[in-house]
Amino acid sequence: MSEDSKRSVVVERTATGHFVATNARGGTLHFGTASDDGPTTEFTPVELLLAAIGGCTAADVDVATARHAEPAAFSVSVTGDKISDELGNRMTNLVVTFDVAFPDGEGADRARAILPRAVKASHDRLCTVSRTVESGTPVTVTIKGD
Repeated sequence: MSEDSKRSVVVERTATGHFVATNARGGTLHFGTASDDGPTTEFTPVELLLAAIGGCTAADVDVATARHAEPAAFSVSVTGDKISDELGNRMTNLVVTFDVAFPDGEGADRARAILPRAVKASHDRLCTVSRTVESGTPVTVTIKGD
């Protein structure tokens, strides 16, 4: 692995059940969990996982189709079931659904024609996030010493 392949974020606790993730470029994303201070609109870690899957594959498909025509509508829905079983807490039944429409025109016809291939290519080999989930990549957890 080269230094160019390394990706990282740092997650810091800001309050009970509230966190901020910062990437190497300085971008931040606030998220949280349900806590004693009531419901929150922040994304949960599970919702961030779903958003990462949807965002990754949406970006792949957008690159492939938008060069031919600007979509009139473009949304990606990602759903799944959060379960707890003998394997622990996890998500199952992950489903990614594209809802894409293009206006009339020759470029739009090309975009419509390549949409199924673009979705398949993203799922089968391009989307790093869903490919990582599907391949079952191990996660190593350590505790930094004092």
